[in-house]
Amino acid sequence: MYYVISLELRLFAYYINCINTPERNMQTAQTILQQLGGNRFCAMTGATNFVGREDGLSFKVGRNAKRVTHVRVTLTPADLYEVEYLAIRGTTIRPVAKSEGVYADMLRDDFTRETGLYTSF
Repeated sequence: MYYVISLELRLFAYYINCINTPERNMQTAQTILQQLGGNRFCAMTGATNFVGREDGLSFKVGRNAKRVTHVRVTLTPADLYEVEYLAIRGTTIRPVAKSEGVYADMLRDDFTRETGLYTSF
């Protein structure tokens, strides 16, 4: 019995360490990018300067009608996304729009609605 408890504690410690690794952070960012459309998304929207964060992804988008320059996608504890659309010029950051409770399959439609840029053909 003592061996089982010790093994469970070791597995729990391993699990906690796996959650906070940089590889896990990049995996979350890569998953978000794939859900947005991957390389086709980058080509269609002019998205550049990707930054993987602990709980999401930030990037710069090309010129668009709604004047959005940057997008922040954050994964919430409920496995939903919070998407912030920002207009950054110099040191001034102006929020343009914010979407909360976005499911993974709704990311592309939300991005198109808020920026006017299509993510695929």
